[in-house]
Amino acid sequence: MPDRAIRGSMTFTSLQFGIFVAVVFGAYYLPPLRRFQVQLLVLASLVFYGSGQPDLLPLLLLAVLGTYLCLVLAFDNRAVWMPAGIVFNLALLAFFKYKLLFIDPGAVHPTGVAPIDLLLRLPLPIGISFFVFHNISLLVDLTREKQPPPLRDVFLYIIFFPQLVSGPITRAGQFMPQIAPKQLSDVDFVAAAKWVLTGFFFKLYVANNLNEMTSYMDYPLYETVATPDRWLLVFLYSYQIYADFFGYSAIALGLGLLFGYRLPVNFDLPYISVSFSEFWTRWHISLSTWLRTYLYIPLGGNRKGPARTCLNLMIVMTLGGLWHSASLSYALWGMLHGLLLVVERPFLRLLGEAGPVVRVARMGVVFFCVTMLWIFFKLPNFDHALGYLAGMFSPTDNPNPTKLFRNMALLYALPVLIQHLGIGALLAGKLRRWEPYLYGGLAATAWLEAGPEAAFIYFQF
Repeated sequence: MPDRAIRGSMTFTSLQFGIFVAVVFGAYYLPPLRRFQVQLLVLASLVFYGSGQPDLLPLLLLAVLGTYLCLVLAFDNRAVWMPAGIVFNLALLAFFKYKLLFIDPGAVHPTGVAPIDLLLRLPLPIGISFFVFHNISLLVDLTREKQPPPLRDVFLYIIFFPQLVSGPITRAGQFMPQIAPKQLSDVDFVAAAKWVLTGFFFKLYVANNLNEMTSYMDYPLYETVATPDRWLLVFLYSYQIYADFFGYSAIALGLGLLFGYRLPVNFDLPYISVSFSEFWTRWHISLSTWLRTYLYIPLGGNRKGPARTCLNLMIVMTLGGLWHSASLSYALWGMLHGLLLVVERPFLRLLGEAGPVVRVARMGVVFFCVTMLWIFFKLPNFDHALGYLAGMFSPTDNPNPTKLFRNMALLYALPVLIQHLGIGALLAGKLRRWEPYLYGGLAATAWLEAGPEAAFIYFQF
């Protein structure tokens, strides 16, 4: 996401956003406005999006209205208008994400045609991948119904502000039935507060503090880092990207509950996975589910033999990598994940009944491989990623390498480790009475020990 958009937008951790949510929440449950709750949330979502990229609000409206038009027409001719709507959305996504493959971004007049040049100079819209995925889900799911939903409901589903920028990606069939008048008495304030506090803690304390260290993974800073510390930084980034995205998703879930909507859980302790297929049922669950439902299964899934199944996995994961951006690093990241899924398939049944020692070993292998592949995610420039990798296996020649404070690194990564070791299960049992103190501690730590402000990693997608 462009720097100017980051500075101007109401990020979840900003004071402006807190005031914004308080005002919207107060108006939302006022009895005179109860009939207009959907419209109020739509307006609030437009204000939220416009705070970051006001120039691109017309594009957002175009995406919603274009999708709705195709949806309505698809009820008369689904075979034509549903694919047309999907192509329309994919064309939007491809234009903004991949236009730099074909034009020189430094050129003043790339084509010489003023209207086209104006379009080419538009920045990447915030959250375009997420609202395009919602649009496609809407077209596929709802064209099977008897009649199209009202336009206001479609607007709310696509641009609901807690999930607009970075998900979770909610299927239309899950969200649309929830659109109904909401009562203040039905709000689960305790659950909402838990999600929001947990999200703030993981973002502000864990992710932001780790970001200050993992910034040394960027080129050319990584050339100042000693070989052992390059290894340390890779593992710290693995914890950081989890804390950052889990933190965002947790805040989104809590905000959704405040307004009476249940969004899907997006993470389920992914770093305890014992297989790569299990990892993808625990990491960015809403994206994995979307890819499986709308891409893997239509390609044939595992119904057409082992060879076709392996090909489908490679296609889906490679496209999943390219979804992040048109970069060789992202493509390779997705392709290698697909390859790991293919390679492990014949061994899953053999290892299914293994004992605890083998299980722990498998967990370590999966975590190590996933962590190493984050290098390509962190460094979209393929040459930089290779340069970083090469330095992990050769001694540094820098006489004064950057000093990393390893004790602080462990302190910042510790919450992710503790969470994955099962503290949630303990809290649900014997330690439940200590929950208020725990969440109070999380809030105090997030406030007092927050790291330097950093944009959510997935804002750029």
